[in-house]
Order: sequence, then structure tokens, then C-alpha cells
Amino acid sequence: MAWIDIVIFIIYFLLMLAVGLYFSGKHSNERDYFAGGGNMSSSHVGLSVVATDVGGGFSIGLGGIGFTMGLSGSWMLFTGLIGAWVSAVVLIPKVFHWQRAHGRHFLTLPQVFGFLYSKKVAFVAAIICIIGYSGFTSSQLLAGSKLSAAVLPSVDSEIMLWVMGFVVVFYTMLGGMKAVIYTDTFQWVILLFGLMGVAIPIAWSTLGGYEGIRPYLSKDMLSLTNITWSQIVNWSVTIIPIWFVGMTLYQRIFACKNEKAAKKAWYIAGILEWPFMAFTGVVLGMLANVAVQKGIIPVAEGTSIDSEMGLPMLIHRILPVGFAGIVIAAYFSAVLSTADSCLMAASGSVVGDLIPKSWKFNNSSVVRISQITTLLIGVIAILLASVMQNVISLMLYAYAFMVSGLCVPIIAALILRRRFPQPALFSMITGGGVTLILILIDRPLPWQLDANIFGLTAAILVYSITHRVMIRKRRLI
Repeated sequence: MAWIDIVIFIIYFLLMLAVGLYFSGKHSNERDYFAGGGNMSSSHVGLSVVATDVGGGFSIGLGGIGFTMGLSGSWMLFTGLIGAWVSAVVLIPKVFHWQRAHGRHFLTLPQVFGFLYSKKVAFVAAIICIIGYSGFTSSQLLAGSKLSAAVLPSVDSEIMLWVMGFVVVFYTMLGGMKAVIYTDTFQWVILLFGLMGVAIPIAWSTLGGYEGIRPYLSKDMLSLTNITWSQIVNWSVTIIPIWFVGMTLYQRIFACKNEKAAKKAWYIAGILEWPFMAFTGVVLGMLANVAVQKGIIPVAEGTSIDSEMGLPMLIHRILPVGFAGIVIAAYFSAVLSTADSCLMAASGSVVGDLIPKSWKFNNSSVVRISQITTLLIGVIAILLASVMQNVISLMLYAYAFMVSGLCVPIIAALILRRRFPQPALFSMITGGGVTLILILIDRPLPWQLDANIFGLTAAILVYSITHRVMIRKRRLI
């Protein structure tokens, strides 16, 4: 990288730190820190939602999918559009109704579980959120580490991992949810401009335009039907439900001024995910594939390239001085925009749901405890990222664990009039447990389905059986 690219990169990091410092003294209470005071606009929240949901994992991961699958990889984020719009219509009105019935503002998803079911259910939900979002934070930092290894080969990727980790932990720890949402807005603008306005046009031109690219792409790569039914099922079952159980998303619902603003934010997020980000990511991955075939990205004879490394290497090889810094900042913005939100989700569950109220004797102590917790979870996430290899796998593992553990009780609360804590508790433990065990076993599953599908199926069965038992007991009484 040229010195001007490095300068652009450093300025970007300094701006993120400045936002954290700006908001560091502006938290009057726990709601300010974890929900931005509950008065954020729909435009800021909508951009923050899509920045969080897509982020570095999907940005780098989509490039890898586009590298291997072509245009059909865009269907992964179509599930994000479906999830956003369905949850806007079905979930958001319910959340505001539950909050009114609760009589006070929610700050975390486990608090919603506590209102709907019991304190024990809320405790288990908190554990699932903490584990899941710590893993998800790690996946984003790992994505940034992979990017740095390609574009900054002279800098050790482990060092870069800690540098990124420090930046995201620092501004998140100090600035809270307001810093997260405002930096997300800025980061998403950088991401779209860097990828759509700079990376694609320059890569397209460098590779020879349509005539120079078309011979290197097969029909399957240019088709929207190059996808198996099991991939559709896996993506749908893993990604759509996250819109109903994602702590990062609930925190943004709580941050909105009202129900109308929240629904508008979700509609904005959905359309930005698909088609905008979906096709941007896979097209760049396809261009990286062409660059490998043309020899622009060198690959040693007898070896193969990591598909997720194709896109970062494309950026490193073809972008001219100055533009490379913009695009690299764009990708790092995607990494940080999701990492900060996941960090807030994990620390929010610790502070809001696990730390005793006796420890939080005034607003100042709550903010300080929240900041220390954010710092500790951030360090754990960095350590986890240092021992993992695959971005998309780590990200989907975290998704799967949370979905299979949390989805069934929320869906049940949306459709059932009678709710009992026992079915919710047993289904959460069963769903999350089955998924986690299947992931750790790491064996091929029937029909190439994801572990999450089996975990969800187990959770549904356990919830249904236990719910019927509880109804019968009530009738006997």
C-alpha cells in the first residue's frame, strides 16, 4: 500500500475513536448507554441495522460465495430482506405492545423473555445471547484480520487483529449505543461508496470490461438458479429467524422513538440488504475469480486460493493509489459496524440480565460497569478470533446457536395466547444444545442440512410436548 492509502486508513480509525470520545460523557443512565435514550431517528437506525446485519462477515463472506457460486450467492441476503420486512409487520408492533404492558422500557432481549415467561427463562436467554454475540463479534474481527493479511502483507495479521479490536472496543466502550448507531451510519455510507462507486468500476475496467470478463465466467456463475434446495433451506432457517431473536436488532427497536419509526427503519434495512449489498458482494467475488484466472492474482502452482481471500487480494492488486485506501476503509467499516453492535449486545446481556441490581446503586456506577464489561467481552472476542480460520462458518455458527435457542419461544409468544415458562426453558436448552453438539461433532448431516435445522426441530418438538402437558395440568387443577 502507498503512503496515501495508509493515511486514509489511519484517518478512518481516528474518526471512529473520536466519535467514541465525543459520546463518552453523554450517558446519564443505563437506557442512554444501551438504547441511545430511545429517541433515535428511523434513518440512522435503518442504516445501523443493515450495517450491523451485513457487516464484515457477510461482506467478506459474500465475496467468497460470489467467488464460488456466482450471482446465485445473492440469495443469501434475500433472506435478510424477507426477515426484515416480515419482522417489521409482525414483531415490531408486538414488541411495543409488550413494552407498554410491561410498564417500563426494555433494554435487552432477555428482559423481553423475562416479561413473557420468567426470570429463569430470561437468565438462559442471556447466556445464549452472550455466547452467540461474543462469537459473532469474533467473526467480524476475523474478517478484518483476513482483509489486512491481503492488503497489508507487511503487517502481521495478529497485530492487525488487536489493533482493530482496540479501536472497536474503545469507541464502543466509551460511546455506547449512540456512538454505535452514528458510526454505523457513517460506516455504511463509506461501504456503499467504496464498493459500488470505486471497487466495482475500477475492477471492471481493469479486467477488460464485459468482453474481458465474460469468457472466464461459466453459465452457472451468471445464473440465479445455481443453488441447491438445501442451501436455500439452510440460509432461510438460519438468517430469517435472526430478525426475531437478534439482540442487536431488539436494541435498535428500543432505540427508536416509536413503532412507526422502527418499522420504517426495518423497511430501509431490508431494501439495502437486497438487492444493493447482495449483488455488490457477489459481483466483487466473481471479479476476483476472473482476476485469479487471468493471473492478476497470483496463485502458486498446485495450490488453491481461499475463496474468502480472493476479494481482499483483488483490492490489493488492482486498485490505484488513494482508491485502495478508500475501499479498504469501506471493508473495515463493515467489520467494525457489526463488531461494535455485537459487542453491545453481549455486554448488554451481562449488565442488564446477569449483574445484580445491588451492584448498580446509581447511574454513574451502571455506566462504569457497562464500560468495563464491554472491554472484557471485547478482549475475549479478540482471543477467540485469533484461533479461528473461516469467517462465514464462525458467523453462521453463532447465528445458528442463537436462532435454535431463542426462536421457538418468541414465535410461540407471537401466536399463542397462553404462555408457560417450562416449555420455553426446555426448548431453549434443547434447541441450543442440539445445534451446539452437532457443530462440535462436525460430521456431515443428512441432506447437507445445517445443524440449526435439527436444533430448531428439536426445540419445536420439546416446546409443543411440554406446552400440552402444562395445559393438561392446568385443566386437572
